[in-house]
Amino acid sequence: MLEMTREEFEELVAEALDRIPPELTRLMDNVAVFVEDEPAAGEPELLGLYEGTPLTDRGEWYAGVLPDRITIYRGPTLRMCESREDVVVETEITVVHEIAHHFGIDDARLHALGYG
Repeated sequence: MLEMTREEFEELVAEALDRIPPELTRLMDNVAVFVEDEPAAGEPELLGLYEGTPLTDRGEWYAGVLPDRITIYRGPTLRMCESREDVVVETEITVVHEIAHHFGIDDARLHALGYG
């Protein structure tokens, strides 16, 4: 398995977030991004997870709720990558994938766009 400290991985996630176009980040609402070492038991290959209500599903009822949560998992990413460059690419794909869920884009469309 590729070695990378949690701090280094968190920096890659931050850099991936910084590459999201500003016109999209301005539209993101009530969402927080976290880095965890491992996903829940039973999903050892999960690279990222979006939990919340997509922007497309929010209505007048949406108020006073906790932020949506995007979690990027370090362990599975490092296990699947062979180099630091692979981690940079995979981290960016995963961050974009999970943010797309925040915008209401489903997995089928993300796979078609190359963010599967």
